[in-house]
Amino acid sequence: MTDLRLDRTDLALLAALQADGRLSNVELAARVNLSPSACLRRVQRLEAEGVITGYRAEVDPSKLGLHLRAFVRVQLKGHGAADIDRFAQAVRGWDEVERCLALTGDMDYLIEVRVRDLEHFSRFLLDRLLAGGQVADVNSSFVLRAVK
Repeated sequence: MTDLRLDRTDLALLAALQADGRLSNVELAARVNLSPSACLRRVQRLEAEGVITGYRAEVDPSKLGLHLRAFVRVQLKGHGAADIDRFAQAVRGWDEVERCLALTGDMDYLIEVRVRDLEHFSRFLLDRLLAGGQVADVNSSFVLRAVK
């Protein structure tokens, strides 16, 4: 696997698209001082090479009634391939989970959870995360505010 070489213009394109993925090609080209055709070719290359993996809408979870954000560190009871696959499959089906990352260290996973309130979190924890019998330990932290 070789690293893709990105020049300053590629990085400027990526920064502009990360800030506003709805820029037209003409607007994007003007921001990075390229002609529209050269800009389009570069963006298409970045897409084809998998640097740009998609475009999506960012949604404010609080507008959907999801006011509580928590990070849950999880340690599994078993660490065999079947245990890990079963846990990963379960997590993929839980709407409350925004992100689940496998970790090194004393805990196996870090799960980012969005829920309405503490009652919803409690139901998620008891009825989903702990109900399967795969979890040995959990440690939860609630987000007070986002700094960055």
